[in-house]
Amino acid sequence: MKKEEQSPIRFESLSDAHRAMGFPQPKHPLISLINSPHNDVQLNMMRKSHVLSFYKISYKPKLSGKIKYGQGYYDFDEGGLLFASPNQVIGSEEESGGVCSEYTLVIHPDFFWNFPLAKKIRQYGFFSYSTNEALHLSEDEKATIMSIFEMIAMELNSRIDDFSQDVVVAQIELLLNYANRFYKRQFLTRKVVNNDLLQKLEDLLEDYFNQEKTLTSGLPSVSYLADQLNLSSSYLSDMLRSLTGLNAQQHIHEKLTLKAKEILSTTSLSASEIAYKLGFEHPQSFTRFFKSKTSLSPLEFRQTFKQSIA
Repeated sequence: MKKEEQSPIRFESLSDAHRAMGFPQPKHPLISLINSPHNDVQLNMMRKSHVLSFYKISYKPKLSGKIKYGQGYYDFDEGGLLFASPNQVIGSEEESGGVCSEYTLVIHPDFFWNFPLAKKIRQYGFFSYSTNEALHLSEDEKATIMSIFEMIAMELNSRIDDFSQDVVVAQIELLLNYANRFYKRQFLTRKVVNNDLLQKLEDLLEDYFNQEKTLTSGLPSVSYLADQLNLSSSYLSDMLRSLTGLNAQQHIHEKLTLKAKEILSTTSLSASEIAYKLGFEHPQSFTRFFKSKTSLSPLEFRQTFKQSIA
């Protein structure tokens, strides 16, 4: 019998989360760095799906060995960082792996109020990565991250003054910038596996057009490709950008342009027929798209192609 799915537990405040994990109330209502011995209450809470109204950055010393995603595995076993943004569903029996976090930093968005990081933090794509796309750290990288956690802990446990918030926000931004750098390293050191994923992406797009899925499903989307590769949309785009300089949407547009050129040069289909065949809702949308990519209308391209082979 299928287990009945329960709605995720929602934590509106840091105090609620502390209470659920069996920790004392946070010293600050908008930010808390948890570094306590593991306990059964904490582990039990982690295994339940929950939604936080704040950002969460946690370091796990072990991520259940080698975690598989797509057709490959992560490179490092020393542990890694996981990121979650407000209103993201996190935690499950499968994801917890029975290992508690060594450090967990939770920050309410209001803590960044009037700081540039309030807007900039949305640019860090890894906050929307899936759990199986965690940042695995080498020993040197771990040492860097741990030192920042320790600096944050020291500041949060010190006497509050006029500079406290400025210092902590700067330390959080430093942590995020290092995470950004280390993720770029992860994309590069996993280049063989990522190139394999890139080939699978190309095959998926080729299959999508060859089987004319556009007729029933419309244009291929980033979320469709990500689902087929068992990746989050953000991780797929960031991985592709590190390998090719193009994000996932741009890859779709490249393939779409090539397919349009192929049909224009090998058939006598009208622009309207090609638009329908490729999944565009309106012929005008196809014409605008094609011209934005080639500086020519579909018919102008066909004419130029005929002249070049005449």
